[in-house]
Amino acid sequence: MAQTNINIRMDEELKKQFDDFCKNVGMSMTTAFCIFAKTVVRQHRIPFEISSDSDPFYSSANMARLKKSIQQMETTGGTVHEVDDYD
Repeated sequence: MAQTNINIRMDEELKKQFDDFCKNVGMSMTTAFCIFAKTVVRQHRIPFEISSDSDPFYSSANMARLKKSIQQMETTGGTVHEVDDYD
């Protein structure tokens, strides 16, 4: 089968972390990208969930809690607490 080259741009630190990961599991970055590409072609989808909802901060439960806290702060004026730095 004929081979071809693909150029990918990514953050330098991300590349280093990804390369380190690949080495730790005994494969090259090329092998990892080929596994990803073959899985996408076979499954006809990205083989993992892509969502901004994966960050628990944006969960519906947390958003409801934040809205309630904002409403309470607006109603009562809130309480100021000092934060002490401890080493």
